Parts: sequence; structure tokens; C-alpha cells
Amino acid sequence: MDQRHVIQATRHWLEKAVIGLNLCPFAKAVYIKEQVRYVVSEARHLDGFLDELDRELDLLAAADPALIDTTLLIHPTLLDDFLDFNDVVGIAEEAVGEHDLDGILQIASFHPRFQFAGTEPDDISNYTNRAPYPTLHLLREDSIARATAAFPDASVIFERNIATLEQLGHAGWDALNIGPKT
Repeated sequence: MDQRHVIQATRHWLEKAVIGLNLCPFAKAVYIKEQVRYVVSEARHLDGFLDELDRELDLLAAADPALIDTTLLIHPTLLDDFLDFNDVVGIAEEAVGEHDLDGILQIASFHPRFQFAGTEPDDISNYTNRAPYPTLHLLREDSIARATAAFPDASVIFERNIATLEQLGHAGWDALNIGPKT
């Protein structure tokens, strides 16, 4: 798969869904400042992907936040099954600790078929974490703390996002043309 296409689709998702629907009120600033690092993995096996994760954790931890504040590690083909991807998210979260980065970095996850526990696959609430490709989002804890301090009540973001998506509906999501289609 062409890396430029993957990055373009991911940027489109960020612009239309994450920023456009204000699903993450903290995303716009780092996006505009071009502090988002996009890494498209071409690893053929999970071990290779996890090696890339190790490198990206170290790189982000060492980077100047003014240049790279966050990283999106995307694999367009390896982790198509959501349950397999979810298992990898657990491994990725363990890797943060193995790199002595607890309290420094954390991982958020996005997948074309993301599904919260206790929901049906087509439940619109799942779309808060749906992206064009399986993606591990590596975030700086300091950046999250600054952003949540500036946001009046960060705890309401999830509920607000669900309300936004319920109002938008599946047809509205599909009209954004960011995948996955319902």
C-alpha cells in the first residue's frame, strides 16, 4: 500500500472527524503546528511492527515536543482483525512500561472496526475510535495534562462525542468519506 495514500487518508480523518467533529478538542493545535509524526509500518509480521513501536516510543520520548508532540503509528494491512489489534494494544501498553515511559507516554488506539466492550459492531459510539487504518497513537502525558487543564471539563468529552455521533448518524459518518462505511 502506498504510504502517501495512507497518510493522506489519515490526515483526512483527522481533519474531518477528529478535528472537524471536535472529537478531540486537543488535536487541532498539534495538527496545525505540524507536530504530528505519521509512521506507516510495512512490517510483514507482528514482531517487526513491535520493533517499530519500540523505536517510535524511544524517538518520541527523546524528541523536542515543539517538533514532534505525538506519533501515529499506522499499519494498513497487518492488523485487520479488531480483536487481534486489541491484543496488540495491550502489548503496546506494556511496552511503554518496558521503556520506563510510564507517566511520560501513553497509547490510544483507533481501528476501522473499533468496538467498545458491551456494544454492537454497528453502534455509533464505536465510531469515536474508528480510523481508516489500525493506528496506535503515542501521546505525551505532559501534553495531555496541559490540554485537560485548559479544557473546562475533560470528563465530558466522551459523552459529548457520543451525542455528536448520534446526531450525525451512520449516513452522516459515511458522508464524511473517511471509512469505514456502514
